[in-house]
Amino acid sequence: MDDFAFRPTHVAPPGGMASWTAPDPARTAARLDALLPVQLLGHQGDWAQVLCSNGWITWVDGRLLIALPQPPPTAGGPPARTADPRPALADAETALARYRALLEDLAAGTLDLESFRENSRGLRVGLVVDGEALWVFDPVHDRWCYCDGLQLQTYAATDRPPPSSPRPASTPASAPAPAPAAAPTAVPGAASSPARGPYAPTQAGEP
Repeated sequence: MDDFAFRPTHVAPPGGMASWTAPDPARTAARLDALLPVQLLGHQGDWAQVLCSNGWITWVDGRLLIALPQPPPTAGGPPARTADPRPALADAETALARYRALLEDLAAGTLDLESFRENSRGLRVGLVVDGEALWVFDPVHDRWCYCDGLQLQTYAATDRPPPSSPRPASTPASAPAPAPAAAPTAVPGAASSPARGPYAPTQAGEP
């Protein structure tokens, strides 16, 4: 048998599994060893036809097979950087310019203290540069990020919800400040193997 023709897609369950020479409960065959790699060839109802590494083809209860993860895609280039620090720096510069403009208006007397507090509410800026090292605050996700010149990664985070966004100077004081959209959290699900029952697989054509 060609060694390259066998591509395992599943393994037998940890306790091993029965097999049959045909999709018929009366035609039993040798039992498959625990975690034996097999290649799925096809289905008939709950029956599954599998290929073993030695070229032997047999039928098993397909509900008991454990799927193997797919191989990773072939790398087509150098590894990508985890994140670009420039957007975070641009956000920090915008927030700092906003705060500086409010201070200028307050110092010039064109903005009173109450309006200054109202318009700067929720505005947070954090930026530290030490040689090649950069720490920048992400107010949307309430976290500090660190950059070594190549990649941006989370340095520290809290469980606090993000504050309300600062309202523009042109927004009346009575208008509510817009709340930032919450970032969706992906919750991965865990699939479990079905329990083995005391009955033979359902044959094709049965209700």
